[in-house]
Amino acid sequence: MLRVPCCFDYVRFTSLFRFPLNVFIFPMFCSAQACEKAGIQIPRFCYHERLSVAGNCRMCLVEIEKAPKVPVAACAMPVMKGWNILTNSEKTRKAREGVMEFLLANHPLDCPICDQGGECDLQDQSMQFGSDRSRFSEGKRAVEDKNIGPLIKTIMTRCIQCTRCVRFASEIAGVEDLGTTGRGNNLQIGTYVEKMFMSELSGNVIDVCPVGALTSKPYAFTARPWETRKTESIDVLDAVGSNIVVSTRGGEVMRVMPRLNEDVNEEWISDKTRFAYDGLKRQRLTQPMVKDESGQLTPTTWEDALTRVAGALQSVQGNDVAAIAGGMADAEALVALKDVLNRLNSENLCTEEVFPTAGAGSDLRSNYLLNSRIAGIEECDLLLLVGTNPRYEAPLFNARIRKSWLHNELQVAVVGHGVDLSYTYDHLGEETSVLKELANGTHPFCQVLSAAKRPVVVVGSSALQRDDGAAILSAVSTIAQNARASSGVEDGWKVLNVLHRVASQVAALDLGYKAGVDAIRKNPPKVLFLLGADAGCISRADLPQNSLIIYQGHHGDVGAPMADIILPGAAYTEKNATYVNTEGRSQHTKVAVTAPGLAREDWKVIRAISELAGVTLPYDSLEEVRARLAEVSPNLVRYDDVEEANYFRQALELAQTVNQDLLAAPLVPPQLSAKDFYMTDSISRASQTMAKCVKAVTEGAAAVEEPSVC
Repeated sequence: MLRVPCCFDYVRFTSLFRFPLNVFIFPMFCSAQACEKAGIQIPRFCYHERLSVAGNCRMCLVEIEKAPKVPVAACAMPVMKGWNILTNSEKTRKAREGVMEFLLANHPLDCPICDQGGECDLQDQSMQFGSDRSRFSEGKRAVEDKNIGPLIKTIMTRCIQCTRCVRFASEIAGVEDLGTTGRGNNLQIGTYVEKMFMSELSGNVIDVCPVGALTSKPYAFTARPWETRKTESIDVLDAVGSNIVVSTRGGEVMRVMPRLNEDVNEEWISDKTRFAYDGLKRQRLTQPMVKDESGQLTPTTWEDALTRVAGALQSVQGNDVAAIAGGMADAEALVALKDVLNRLNSENLCTEEVFPTAGAGSDLRSNYLLNSRIAGIEECDLLLLVGTNPRYEAPLFNARIRKSWLHNELQVAVVGHGVDLSYTYDHLGEETSVLKELANGTHPFCQVLSAAKRPVVVVGSSALQRDDGAAILSAVSTIAQNARASSGVEDGWKVLNVLHRVASQVAALDLGYKAGVDAIRKNPPKVLFLLGADAGCISRADLPQNSLIIYQGHHGDVGAPMADIILPGAAYTEKNATYVNTEGRSQHTKVAVTAPGLAREDWKVIRAISELAGVTLPYDSLEEVRARLAEVSPNLVRYDDVEEANYFRQALELAQTVNQDLLAAPLVPPQLSAKDFYMTDSISRASQTMAKCVKAVTEGAAAVEEPSVC
């Protein structure tokens, strides 16, 4: 029995469970939430903490003393003063048994072949709250399966009409593709007209589905949950740094699932994060390779490859050697590569992603971080997006924006190309003249900015890739400072924010790397080291004919074919590595599987090169490398902590010294469609699943479903 003396008081849990427990209850809690706070399990199928209340499964029935209607659905009944909630009475147990009997009346006996087996809420709750027999002798109904794309497998006969997937699509993803048709026993969930479930977050319906009606199509019939080993890790396919769980079996990644982190991704992940894992076992570099006299890359030994690299490094000094870091390089490899080049008297360390160098550039962290934090978007009342499409550049960040727009009446405005962001916004235009007017205070929207109490301005890193990137950043800094000065913004509230697209950029800038490869193009080096650089930012034509290119990475993507020496590295699921997301939060991956073939962790390869080249690095273990990271930038080893940036005023003063005009070209971010979202890096480009998604999106219809095999 749960006793509720007052909505603002404590809940005392007594009677049937025979031990006291005090829990604070907030106003407007439903009975199910109150019981959960008291540590009492309430069975449910339709209720989900992050979705609206539907109250249609009736599994959470409880008995409330002196209530005119007994039993009642706990999820839809707010707690009231003086209530006694009986969660384990005879009437409650009988009601739940009856509900479970109805749910199982039409449910097929698919447990032996169902991919949800072992993780199924219906299995668990039928064992705990159901009966051992059924009184139904009628034939079970059958429902036709729906083809909603290459990612989600549907067996709709198993559906219990909890409508979690419908509410997720409508509320979280912002896509009205799923709905219900029919009534009573004829009710069905689907897309009405056969089409692909077009959302970058569609895979999350697999997690919210309490039965096996919606499962992963790529994962179908491959493994059982008790056969796999689960490793907590971090996603590196975008700059959000979503927390994930990597399930492995026999040295192979079987699937990727979300891990709860309220400050980053809550409990959702993007489809690229969830389904691109099959790219980890395709097009991999598994052994060192060197280019022979005929220009063909041939396999060799580590000793031979490292000796050649060390010999090349010994023959150059200063600006004759340079390095470019790719979008998925970890902080340990970045600091090791920096130390090697510094010992060769070279400061030519660049990133593929461009960032303005004029003004404050990357010298001040406030200039290149998402200073308001991902979760901080829920606290702002006005959001201005400049030259970015967060729906495809950072899907989980976009989900936060939609959440705040839906529940907190967040007002959103966009300067740039008009795209579908899953929420409404004021489109101010896509010309750079709009930025100039906003900075000068002559645009009508300036009045809205000045009236906001917690404004946030977010500029996409894609907009800063342009030739006038410094002028754009200067204008955005002025807009942010004017919004702070003209409105009553609270002390400590951050207005200026940069949204990055790749996982390595913030750590590289923290370590002193230069953004962009302009310096290398102006002064081509004799030896160029590519650390996972696969964006095609530089080509053979940009370098002298006798230059030597060394590529170190895990996929034979863009950078490998033009290299003279290839050193195979480990992917993010195969190493303990540090990554910093777009808000400056340091997180680390863990080893889930062993790197294939002769591939090794990047920092270890660089450490071996340094020894052979006669510039031995002073660390031999991961702990020593991270101690070196702490020396260079202490925030890199303060895991799951955000080191706040300061010096906003100084950054603005330096931004105002930028002597560059805005170009007349429209602010059009490169990722404008779902097709571009699925292939942005070497892993997703190697994924067959992502290729099917691109095909399905391009054709405007779902990919052909492969026949199921039991």
